[in-house]
Amino acid sequence: MTNDMHYLNLLSQSFPTVADAAKEIINLEAIMNLPKGTEHFLADIHGENEAFEHVLKNASGNIKRKVGEIFGNSIRESEKKELCTLIYYPEQKLELVKAVEPDIDDWYHITIHQLVKVCRDVSSKYTRSKVRKALPQEFSYIIEELLHERTDDQNKAAYVNVIVDTIISTGRADDFITALCNVIQRLAIDQLHILGDIYDRGPGAHIIMDVMRRYQSWDIQWGNHDMLWMGAAAGNDACICNVLRLSLRYANLATLEDGYGINLVPLATFALDTYGDDPCEEFIPKLLKNNRMDDKTLQLTAKMHKAIAVIQFKEEARIFHRRPEWAMEDRCLLEAIDPERQVLTLGGQEYKMKDCHFPTVFPQGSSSPTFDLTAEETDLMQKLHHSFRVSEKLRKHILTILSHGCMYNICNSNLLYHASVPLNDDGTLKEVEIMGQPYKGRQLMEYIGQLVRSAFESDTEPELKAYAKDYFLYLWCGKESPLFDKSKMATFERYFLDDKTTYKEEKGAYFRLRDNEAVCDHILDAFGVTGKNRHIINGHVPVHASKGENPIKAGGRLMVIDGGFSEAYHSETGIAGYTLIYHSRGFQLVQHEPFTSTKDAIMRGTDIKSTTQIVEMSAHRMLVADTDKGAELREQVSDLKQLLHAYRHGIIKEKRN
Repeated sequence: MTNDMHYLNLLSQSFPTVADAAKEIINLEAIMNLPKGTEHFLADIHGENEAFEHVLKNASGNIKRKVGEIFGNSIRESEKKELCTLIYYPEQKLELVKAVEPDIDDWYHITIHQLVKVCRDVSSKYTRSKVRKALPQEFSYIIEELLHERTDDQNKAAYVNVIVDTIISTGRADDFITALCNVIQRLAIDQLHILGDIYDRGPGAHIIMDVMRRYQSWDIQWGNHDMLWMGAAAGNDACICNVLRLSLRYANLATLEDGYGINLVPLATFALDTYGDDPCEEFIPKLLKNNRMDDKTLQLTAKMHKAIAVIQFKEEARIFHRRPEWAMEDRCLLEAIDPERQVLTLGGQEYKMKDCHFPTVFPQGSSSPTFDLTAEETDLMQKLHHSFRVSEKLRKHILTILSHGCMYNICNSNLLYHASVPLNDDGTLKEVEIMGQPYKGRQLMEYIGQLVRSAFESDTEPELKAYAKDYFLYLWCGKESPLFDKSKMATFERYFLDDKTTYKEEKGAYFRLRDNEAVCDHILDAFGVTGKNRHIINGHVPVHASKGENPIKAGGRLMVIDGGFSEAYHSETGIAGYTLIYHSRGFQLVQHEPFTSTKDAIMRGTDIKSTTQIVEMSAHRMLVADTDKGAELREQVSDLKQLLHAYRHGIIKEKRN
């Protein structure tokens, strides 16, 4: 009772009278009866900033659907399309309209009224207080008035029309329309969930992170590619090498150079000096459609690619030998090469090598190999390490990922994680040893989250910090990593061996068993996920829609929403990604075709073509009361009712002025 009284006394500071407490109870009870807000799930964005931003702007087609419902047959399809484009890209679309519209004031008048209707619809799920917080300060009062007054009310028609006329006559129409469009975008999505892998392959991961730093409400479940960049920012040199290698593999240097100011000149100089006569054929980058290179730049990129790959294998081997408990010393493949016979011994079998030119491993004229970094490689890595560590923008972006994310999340009876939960072959949770201690399931995910954060905290004990820094590499490619969960990462084999049987990466038991409903229920039980309609939602492994693979698995228990957002996957998956929408009426899975470009979206009104699949509809429209937020509000109401009881029985005195 003492603790209860202490809490009630603290609560009375915020609600000092019976009237204050009663008013808050009424407010909370009312909020619980509003429709559930829309949750938006995306995974494996992989630097595709234009497509990502477009999906955010159109809320995976949700805004287009609402415009269709609101206006029906009252306006033409072409006008609906124009209105949607305006909502997505207001500043750019306004410039196009003003260049061709003969009566711009009339257009302003019609358009503002249309936008107010759309804004009224998307804001109807929220309290006035929440909508008010979403409004830009300079137009807050005006938008609020227009949202809550209607021209069909004869008493208010003139009032509303004069507001609109005055906005136009004072030259504020463009700014007002832009503000209104941004409010519509913001209110169309209540909560954004990113299921990992913002980084690598595409050109604009840093642009995506700039968007996320400004975004109103979101969380991220870390992916293996995010973890690689986090490791690089923490100072893990093997992760730095992997980040550079992947960027060079896809000729994607914009994020490194333009985004984070990473100086690649020392790497280019070293590559030319060391591999100048090497054609580096296996290291020619994969050029995506919007990436063109002249032959000279292509050759330089290939040499830089090989140079950093060899250093990566050395840096990884250093960590694998330092951490024998990981059982990954068999991945130190530079040590398995016979340079004279040009073969590699792998799993007791010899394989012919495509390329055996390793001047920094087998120096010409030397009788013994050098598996440690040469003096030149050491100097290069010191410069690259410094460049990553002093990048202020990279530091800010990684801290943002840390503050908004972790390994998993449970939200409204949905368990979210990027890739897997390590399992035994019988579907039970697999114990994974970290620093001599076994962890599994939820406990494993939570400890990894703590370990990752400890690498960035200044007061972490040195031994733990050193292990945490090394562990980023294990999370990237370790056999029992929840972010990888395969027998090996066959990077070396793909570069240097012809025999494609060596490329096979055996997936862990999770990927073999995830279509089993009982296994999914076991995982959900282990994480304490309750609810009649509970699900696992993850990404990581692209769904091959072109081959008929279904993203809905285990009888609807599990949804895999990596459909290949990255252009590099389009030919493999046949689509350009999935997004999942969870609104008050249930789940909808949206399958996207490739996005052309932002320019096309603005100039021609092209949208991402999408196919919507109804995954699961609710018997009744879900309310805030049916969500995790509703459970929190019920607890608050219960506490406030106890405070009312204490006031009315004189246990606590009201604090009247």
